[in-house]
Amino acid sequence: MSKTILITGGARSGKSGIAETMALSLGRPAVYIATAEARDAGMAARIAEHRTRRGTEWETHAEPRDLVGALAATDGSGPRLVDCLTLWLTNIMLAGEDWRAAGQALVAALPGQRDPVVIVTNEVGSGIVPDNALAREFRDAAGLLNQWIAAAADEVHLAVAGLPLKVK
Repeated sequence: MSKTILITGGARSGKSGIAETMALSLGRPAVYIATAEARDAGMAARIAEHRTRRGTEWETHAEPRDLVGALAATDGSGPRLVDCLTLWLTNIMLAGEDWRAAGQALVAALPGQRDPVVIVTNEVGSGIVPDNALAREFRDAAGLLNQWIAAAADEVHLAVAGLPLKVK
């Protein structure tokens, strides 16, 4: 039976490690759906760090924008970990695509998955109000998207200092 789990938290809160442990507890092998794009040296280093930490227990499927397609293509391959929703949103917005339509399509696709889906996202609502329009637009979009996915999820966990706190 399928299950959707959302893991949210601040930057470097331990979300990815918690999500990896949860996904592997749901079955092996697991599929890592990576949404990050190495747009700079810092992001390339972070991607390499994640790959090294995951080791060989994962099949990696890189998909920066077509998340619904990636879920469809990997369903039946075991639990999937999407890391991360906010990077996916960034990619959608930078491509000039309709993030609301893409987010609603993702929400609609989740209940039809046969295998579990664990989704990592950044909690963006605890910081200051950004000083520029683009950053405010992103914060608002991420906040809404997180709410939509949380409503559709079976479980929601908040990562705090490397520890998961179950909120749903």
